[in-house]
Amino acid sequence: MRVAVVGAGSIGAVLGAKLAATGHDVTLIARGAHLAAIRGDGLTLVDKVGKHSGNYRLPAGEDPAALGAQDLVIIGLKAHAIAAMLPRMQALIGDDTIVVPAINGLPWWYFYGAGGALEGTTLRALDRRGSMFADLAPRHILGCVVHIAAEVRAPGEVHHTNGTRIILGEPIGGISERLQRICAALDAAGLDAIRSSDIRLDVWTKLVGNLSFNPIAALTGNLMSEIVADEDVLDVIRAMMREGMQVSEHYGVRIPMTVEQRIDLARQLGAAKISMLQDLEQRRQLELDAIVGSVIELAERAAIAVPTIRHVHALTQARVRALGIGAG
Repeated sequence: MRVAVVGAGSIGAVLGAKLAATGHDVTLIARGAHLAAIRGDGLTLVDKVGKHSGNYRLPAGEDPAALGAQDLVIIGLKAHAIAAMLPRMQALIGDDTIVVPAINGLPWWYFYGAGGALEGTTLRALDRRGSMFADLAPRHILGCVVHIAAEVRAPGEVHHTNGTRIILGEPIGGISERLQRICAALDAAGLDAIRSSDIRLDVWTKLVGNLSFNPIAALTGNLMSEIVADEDVLDVIRAMMREGMQVSEHYGVRIPMTVEQRIDLARQLGAAKISMLQDLEQRRQLELDAIVGSVIELAERAAIAVPTIRHVHALTQARVRALGIGAG
């Protein structure tokens, strides 16, 4: 397949390198020092959970408009950067191009194919201009939930530190031929690709963890293993998860696990440095809108009180303002 990875940071680089290792024609879209390093010295993948460590000399650039139509486009950008990039991605999109947004938080496509009164709804937290469905026809999208821990340790050097599970599903439901095809390619690349018939359930299962652990990591500076070892902090996590689950249930998604089971799932990440903490340390804009703000917006629509989520959100916003970085 012809594959473009738009946003070849941590997760994007891992997926791109592993697909390249198994014979796919991969081009990376990146920027800054990371792009310069990839162009000059190749992409170095340190694969601590698989067999694809190595240096990958892959085509790389900053402008996706320079490429032609692709079979697969993986979006590895931060959620707040996607809206501005979509118009520049038009050259990548052919009639049958599949787009996999490998992103955190509630995705902008969430209410496409959902049916009911909210069909086609966009949230201000995710799409401030209300333009994303127009810039990318949602029929191209395969929903994606990533359970992989990775980190850019230096420009051009990415470490895959934990997890191989990546869940894909059609926003309209069912197991399609294209879903099977993309999952087969990811399986062959050493990942554990799950074919989901209910991708919104998978989105929420991860999201109730992210909306809790991510801002707490940014506030405390702790690794996942340190967070789950602190019972006082876990009490805050538990309250946030309960509130998040109440919101998900209002919108028709009942997560089939308890709060304690969801915390146990997070424990499996070990000493992982959560992405929001990585961003904070690098003084990059945080994904607060997609991970936390979107849930607050949904709660407001449903008149559901989420006081703990609101308090932690406010504290995290204050933290990033004090550091002079953004929270999008």
